[in-house]
Amino acid sequence: MEQLQQLFPSADGNQQQRDELLGYFRKVLTRMDELKDPSKLTLGEMPDYSEDYYNKIIQGSFVPEHGVSVDETIDKLMELVEGHRFLNSNYVANATPLPNIASILGNLVMVLLNGNNLWDVDGSAAANAEVRITSMLSKMIGYDQNESAGYTTWGGQGAVFNSLRLSVARRFPESNKNGIPNNLYCFCSELSHFSLYKSAEATGIGVDHMIRVKVNDDHSMNLEDLKEKMEMVIEKGGIPVYVLATLGTTDTFGIDDLYGMKQLLTEIEAAYDLDSIYVHADSAMGGMYTFFNDYNFSANPLNFEDDVLRVLSEYHTRFKHMNLADSMVFDFHKLGQTPYITSLFLIKDRRLLEYVDLDASETPYVGNRGYGSYHTSYTLECSRMGSSIAIYASLLAFGIEGYQQLLANYLSVNIAFRNRLLAEFPNAAVTNEVSPVTTFRFYPEAPNWRQELAGHCQAEEIREVNNYNEEFAELIGLDRDVIFFGNTKKQRYISAKDSEQRLPVYVHKFYTTSPYSTVEEVDRYIEFLKSHMEIHQKSLMLV
Repeated sequence: MEQLQQLFPSADGNQQQRDELLGYFRKVLTRMDELKDPSKLTLGEMPDYSEDYYNKIIQGSFVPEHGVSVDETIDKLMELVEGHRFLNSNYVANATPLPNIASILGNLVMVLLNGNNLWDVDGSAAANAEVRITSMLSKMIGYDQNESAGYTTWGGQGAVFNSLRLSVARRFPESNKNGIPNNLYCFCSELSHFSLYKSAEATGIGVDHMIRVKVNDDHSMNLEDLKEKMEMVIEKGGIPVYVLATLGTTDTFGIDDLYGMKQLLTEIEAAYDLDSIYVHADSAMGGMYTFFNDYNFSANPLNFEDDVLRVLSEYHTRFKHMNLADSMVFDFHKLGQTPYITSLFLIKDRRLLEYVDLDASETPYVGNRGYGSYHTSYTLECSRMGSSIAIYASLLAFGIEGYQQLLANYLSVNIAFRNRLLAEFPNAAVTNEVSPVTTFRFYPEAPNWRQELAGHCQAEEIREVNNYNEEFAELIGLDRDVIFFGNTKKQRYISAKDSEQRLPVYVHKFYTTSPYSTVEEVDRYIEFLKSHMEIHQKSLMLV
């Protein structure tokens, strides 16, 4: 048994076991650092991803009869690391972060404590951190910290599901026992994340009762279309219970008008004598830009360049109204640069949790016998990781100004990339407003984006350009271990002059969330695209 005890952190804090553990940490870090190459995206060499790659793993995997040494275990772990992408400046595909050191240390503390954040008796550190970050971020967005509540959950998806669950339970308190009515409806932008689709399935509302609303040219929800569709539902006997406001769409960073939305919903509620319609701000992508809510744009103390300051000021007009939402989410594992999964679901009125809380008799082994008033029997999770510690560490290390500088850099790099792209590619069009993500579309000849957007093109023309971009995406994807661009087959929908069906738009994405991506790196991104465009054009000439 003594030998097995050596596989655990010490019980008494003795130096020998501490030195052994630190030695293992050092070995892992050293081995991983040896695999890094700043000119490549991957750690070490890519495995041979043949068609039977995973089948071979299945056949060759078994639990050893006798445990191997920790050193041999590290060797096996390093086999997993080989070929894994490392989020340096070569990754420009999506909002996937390089975790900052403070958040890594927070994660380490969480692991070493191994607290269960279900209950403060089992996870007092995580409970403490969760209460702290809920208060910190409530104050930042304008919630009353004495009335709000928050808890970490499984990403933006968890926040959407939990908020939909709250909206139904608030409107129909007995639905948790009797089941939900069959005439409930929820509404979202046609560019919103698929989280609501999955949540409509899981709650029993049904995806046919999820109404998609058209978007404006800036990719925000069209409020006139929302009004029209909501009234149509009401007139047919439906009950609108929930609206998902997207504060930063996944592909284009479209920002819905929360202020205008709340005004519209108030009018509809009064006109049709409806209970308050729940609004959740899906701010998983954009929530971090609330860090500019109190920035002095006139004085500009951090000396942001004019183009960046203008964009941040425009964002401020939308993000300053975040406190109008009934709930929202901070996905720190996106623009907050923390490890997966570190999401905080934030609720304006903590009393809403009473609608989904378990009866104390259902949780006799935890209940309220804690150190204070903390308990989370209203969460869908029972065992819950203490990811609040990593968020807390990150907030302390960066502070408001640190995050402001980091977020502004994303904009600065994107502006530089857009300018160079349009200067170097006569067949390119940028298809979204200035944001931390740039979507762009190539054409066989001259750009035709404005005509496509206005509905002046035929369906076949749009499909041909889509195919042209899909083929180019496949080409640059072959070298994604050098530079990894993103792409999407549904940036938005557009009309064709010869079709009643609106068509999706295929585009490429430049989305950098690495602190090592700077304006100086833009030339390298452009040269990568130019060299592959030459290959693409030549291949088409040979067809």
